[in-house]
Amino acid sequence: MDDRPGLRDLSPRSLRALAHPLRLAILASLRDDGPATASNLAARLSESSGSTSYHLRQLAAHQFVVEDQQRGTAKERWWAAVDRETRLDHSLMHHPDPEVARAAASLLRELAMQHMQALDGWIRTESSWSEPWRESADLSDFQLRLTPARTQELVTALHALVRSYSHDDEVDAAQVRLQIQAFPRRAEQ
Repeated sequence: MDDRPGLRDLSPRSLRALAHPLRLAILASLRDDGPATASNLAARLSESSGSTSYHLRQLAAHQFVVEDQQRGTAKERWWAAVDRETRLDHSLMHHPDPEVARAAASLLRELAMQHMQALDGWIRTESSWSEPWRESADLSDFQLRLTPARTQELVTALHALVRSYSHDDEVDAAQVRLQIQAFPRRAEQ
């Protein structure tokens, strides 16, 4: 059992609350860019502040976000993410309640879309980064022949390695998005 601080396991109930594209985007923005108001989030995400406000309240009801008491005024509510990471137990994809299984599949599809959008953002802006950043970026894929046990071993090792690089205080440090995908593929017949 992984009990790292800042890691939240999704329950069937919290999964259904999170499986909405705007809620995922709001939570990602709060995690990546820090606390914000509904209006700040609306501007970041090209949404209405009424919509971001509604979805913030839904996220708060399920303890994904909390009001940041250190900021704002009585009229201006600031929100912060509660956890740094969320983990989906893949058994929820096969939950006996079809709504839970659909929510799990919807969440994974939306996360895949967000990953694709992040990669597209890099490709569109790559020329605006310095040469060291352009040279350090990578887009690779590998075809490995592994058993489920060896795949899990690889994923666990990759996660441990990534966590060991989690924070760099150097002046030229920037947020770096690393996407790891591991899944079996059926060979063409």
